[in-house]
Amino acid sequence: MQHRIVVIGAGYTGATAAGRLAKRLHRQDATITLVNPEPDFVERVRMHQLATGQDLKPRPFAEMFAGTGVELRLANVTAVDADRRTVSLTGADGPEELTYDTLVYALGSGWNDGDVPGVAAHADEVASRPGALRLRDRLAALEAGRPVVVVGGGLTGVEAATEIAEARPDLDVALAAHGALGDWLSAKGRAHLRKVTDRLGIEVHEHATVTAVAADAVTTADGRSLPAAVTVWTTGFAVHPIARSSALEVTERGQIVVDATMRSVSHPDVYAVGDAAMAVGPEDKPLRMSCASGVPMAWQAADAIAARLAGVKVPRVPIRYYQQCVSLGRKDGLIQFVTADDRAVDRALTGRTAARYKELICKGAAWGVANPTMGLPSRRRRVVRQETPDLAPAEATA
Repeated sequence: MQHRIVVIGAGYTGATAAGRLAKRLHRQDATITLVNPEPDFVERVRMHQLATGQDLKPRPFAEMFAGTGVELRLANVTAVDADRRTVSLTGADGPEELTYDTLVYALGSGWNDGDVPGVAAHADEVASRPGALRLRDRLAALEAGRPVVVVGGGLTGVEAATEIAEARPDLDVALAAHGALGDWLSAKGRAHLRKVTDRLGIEVHEHATVTAVAADAVTTADGRSLPAAVTVWTTGFAVHPIARSSALEVTERGQIVVDATMRSVSHPDVYAVGDAAMAVGPEDKPLRMSCASGVPMAWQAADAIAARLAGVKVPRVPIRYYQQCVSLGRKDGLIQFVTADDRAVDRALTGRTAARYKELICKGAAWGVANPTMGLPSRRRRVVRQETPDLAPAEATA
């Protein structure tokens, strides 16, 4: 009997895991079903570009997974029953249920309104393609001189603000940051970011915690009112809620608790990757919600599943960070090099060189989804047994 692997979610992590499993296992030994509501791969790291009117290269899954044996099921996941090992879906033909032997949970995250009054009703987001397309329409409709406020001074907020300001220099773009601008960067990185925001005419409001959003303004905790014909909310991500409603052990944020091989600590036939998982990295720090964390997590999960099915030692490669890549419009960028546990060091690349570097990283991430072969042996593994029903803490690793 073929081992049934179901992967839910086809972002960077889910699609990478599915493709890597297809490279690792013989087709006659295992089936791999990838469930996603859309037929195309979404380059989430480029949503700020989409929002400013740029057209992105189509990446149909049918082409990316042609000849691999990965079956794409277009449907929305509505529930996971980890005790019965089933996934409930709603597709074009209505509700259905998939049974799995191994589940890879990669439903990721969406924007987080933080329960701030007015955000859901009045703010836009760039955490999804539908959100970016809605923002695209709203920005295109704005007349010159109209104010746009980007709320959130992290990577997403900085990229959105600089992209909008570069694409629409006729708009009054402001950035409201909870702390100091670029406070996670090195001194060189902060100085370059300040230089770029000044050059692009972005008005930066530091230590500005937004407490309410209206149709035409945002209000900060210290009483400031910032005019905003469009508000872009980028203060963080919230994980998909389905895991919380399952029997899986999750954190207070709803992330699935996993071990070093991305295996659920409560259900050994479930693996979680990307933003959906709470995994630890160097110095026992939780991995950051990002593509930089998610792709290595997908590699680890796929390799662990294949090894366990083949009855061989489970590879375990520590996940670490090397850099944070920030686009500052199309012509500028910032590559902040970091320690293994994601703390900024003095070294950084800036300017056009950094912009080209970031573009290569983005292209490489998309290429890697369809070609997830890093570190793979030249031959596929044969399945010799089903996954064990219980966790095996003494299991050998390499």
